[in-house]
Amino acid sequence: MQSLKDRHVVVTGGTGALGSAVVKAFIEAGATCHIPAIEATPPTGHLPDSKQIEVVPSVDLSSEDSVDAFYAKLPPLHAVVNIAGGFAYAPIADSSVKVLQQQLSMNVVSCALSCRAAVANFRKGGPDGVKRGGHIVNIAARPALNPRQGANMTAYTASKAAVAAFTVALAEELKNDDISAIALAPSTIDTPANRKDMPTAKHDTWVKPTAIAELIVAHCSLSETINSGAVMPVYGKA
Repeated sequence: MQSLKDRHVVVTGGTGALGSAVVKAFIEAGATCHIPAIEATPPTGHLPDSKQIEVVPSVDLSSEDSVDAFYAKLPPLHAVVNIAGGFAYAPIADSSVKVLQQQLSMNVVSCALSCRAAVANFRKGGPDGVKRGGHIVNIAARPALNPRQGANMTAYTASKAAVAAFTVALAEELKNDDISAIALAPSTIDTPANRKDMPTAKHDTWVKPTAIAELIVAHCSLSETINSGAVMPVYGKA
């Protein structure tokens, strides 16, 4: 294991319920987190008040120029965690092409562009020119591994399956660069929004954001990239 003290990490979606838990875990481990946010005035209420957190407004993760401009200002990175995305509960009869394109843009395009910029940062290395590799963690979803569970949310399921496949292909592409790429495939995450949307569900079976955060930080603390290419089920008791 390696220390994360004074390391720099990007967490997309870092102002959300899962993202803020991940940010908190990283800063407790000593890292500094850089969070791109699409809003001009990002909602930071979930985040701790810490000098180890930088929230950058008006970053559109579906725009190549916007993503590249965000990454161009960052120091050498240790890890990038791609949590930003979106969800659409829509059976195929109600899924216009706009729904499909939106899900692909929010979940696949944002992830791919962030990974692309992350790889460029990792390969550039530090001021001394030494390349130290890095870690990429993407967030897929359980239906990506079990598509039958994606009924009535087919566009979302397809986009998350694409994230999983993209991550495996990326890991193979980067296997000689000392850059790891994995994806987590959570079942329902125990967030206030999900509890509101599913008030009668068995909330105690859902995965806690803090548990996912611990897993991500542990992975990014590994000194070897032995699990690169893994798509890990994170189902809790579900």
